[in-house]
Amino acid sequence: MNPTALPRILIVIPAYNEARKIASVLQDLREQGPRADVVVVDDGSIDATAAIAAAHGARVLRLPFNLGIGGALQTGYLYAFQNGYDITVQFDGDGQHRADQIAGLIAPLLRGQADHVIGSRLLASGTYRFPLLRRAGVSLIRGVTFLVTRRWISDPTSGSRANGPRAIAFFARNYPQSYLDSPEITVWASRQGMRVVEAPVEMRAAEHSSIGSLKGVFHSLRVCLALLVDCLEARFPEPPPAPAPAENREHA
Repeated sequence: MNPTALPRILIVIPAYNEARKIASVLQDLREQGPRADVVVVDDGSIDATAAIAAAHGARVLRLPFNLGIGGALQTGYLYAFQNGYDITVQFDGDGQHRADQIAGLIAPLLRGQADHVIGSRLLASGTYRFPLLRRAGVSLIRGVTFLVTRRWISDPTSGSRANGPRAIAFFARNYPQSYLDSPEITVWASRQGMRVVEAPVEMRAAEHSSIGSLKGVFHSLRVCLALLVDCLEARFPEPPPAPAPAENREHA
């Protein structure tokens, strides 16, 4: 990242049938977030998600059919890589993430201390609490993540993430396509030798969670198995550097 220029920040919002929430999410970013470009990756929605996002000033990338969270996010990272962004922020389209927390999330990147930042609900000063079954699933994933990375990640399932240039280039080419991608990208980034850190963030409670039920606990077991398999596979080759952006380096 060029220290003499303002960083170019891209907010990546994967969205699938979020017509009910996407307008308020974009308004929150406009009023409370940092100066940044916003791209909504419409993951094959059958409602008005794309039209509403475009009407509220976001760049919209429309996928022809539903690829899932992994495919949508990789599309966003590829867009960021091809357009020379310095920082990406993963931001949910369902209203769980808060725009006023982005400054703290990207701070380690701006200080040159990290390549990949995880927003931890458990390090924040708020009162965020996981329901009992979800807590069990998160604890299991946390333990396996430590086993394979030797990094203690307090909130391994957090979808609040920020990335610097190295992580953007990597995730543009390599991104897990499983439904619960967050623990896997932690392992992948760690195994590539990236500097992975956590930053405290506060979030709104999620309406739905993939690991908040008994069925979700079994899903957590599958995720843990995937993490163990990941650590047995060869590291990915490092991607080439990002192309120079067509526009000048002045912050958009």
